Amino acid sequence: MRCPQQKNYFNKAFIESGSGVHMMPCDLAAETARMVLNELGLSDKEVHKLREVPAEKLVEVQGTLAQKRPGGLTLSGGRQGMVISRPGGFAPVADGTYLPHHPFDPSAPAISRDKPLMVCTNKDEMAFFFWERKENTVFTLTDDGLKSRLDKEFGSNAEKILTLYRKSRPGVSLADLYIAITTARAFWLGSLEIAEKKYEQRSASVYMYMFTHESNLIVPGTNHRLGAAHATEIWYKFNNVDLEGPKDPSRPSLIGTDPDREKTALNMSEMWTTFAKTGRPNAKGQPPWPAYALPRRATMMIDAQCKVEDDPFGQERVLWDSLIS
Repeated sequence: MRCPQQKNYFNKAFIESGSGVHMMPCDLAAETARMVLNELGLSDKEVHKLREVPAEKLVEVQGTLAQKRPGGLTLSGGRQGMVISRPGGFAPVADGTYLPHHPFDPSAPAISRDKPLMVCTNKDEMAFFFWERKENTVFTLTDDGLKSRLDKEFGSNAEKILTLYRKSRPGVSLADLYIAITTARAFWLGSLEIAEKKYEQRSASVYMYMFTHESNLIVPGTNHRLGAAHATEIWYKFNNVDLEGPKDPSRPSLIGTDPDREKTALNMSEMWTTFAKTGRPNAKGQPPWPAYALPRRATMMIDAQCKVEDDPFGQERVLWDSLIS
């Protein structure tokens, strides 16, 4: 959407789990490069030797650095979602040439103003990462455990955030409250910023969705369902819901037992296909999908039976905007 060299090679885009308002600035990229060299036992004068490092080794180094990165995510200067705010992460770099500016900061990219866009997130994005990291304590949180985590991550705003989420999501488990809060910070807020900035161009349409279809998979070692976690929509988009995952007994299939998966897959794959063909997503038997616009903020909630919601989780959006400003 932002790279000038790519302008003529696409005419529309889907951004799934869209939080890419910002990418990595040059100074952090340079520090990350030094960290990689150090892990590989190379000096600054041996940068060229990175080309000789097997891809598998670089992936291993990436995982090592992820464990060493200090601090957490930041939320400043806009919603911005998963801001790259410390060295050690691997990401595209806003180098001033290939990526002249951050993707959607300070505004939506002018070179893509005439290209329709679909963007949003899965409802329970962060559940995948807690499962992947084997942070099972997240799925069995107590009141004290939840408050401790929020105090650490949000400081003086923690109580305000928790109070609002308890009000906006009555009856939800403590684990799901925490997953919702962290999903908003890392994914949903960035998607909102992208959609609103695209809408402000008053050119090609932008369509907002949320994948809400929940996997029945139980997180190993808990009684908690994985839900609509990060990456679980991919099977549905390609209508491959019966496709088996990697033959690795330590990584159970994310599909689980799910009687509505085929209907959800038909809906989502048809919406994505019609958008690719026409620039307007739709699916037979499902409600019409309005383009995103303010103040309505129409959002398609994707499931076996889809529905359009105006400004879903609006109280939460207003809270985050007040904290950021």
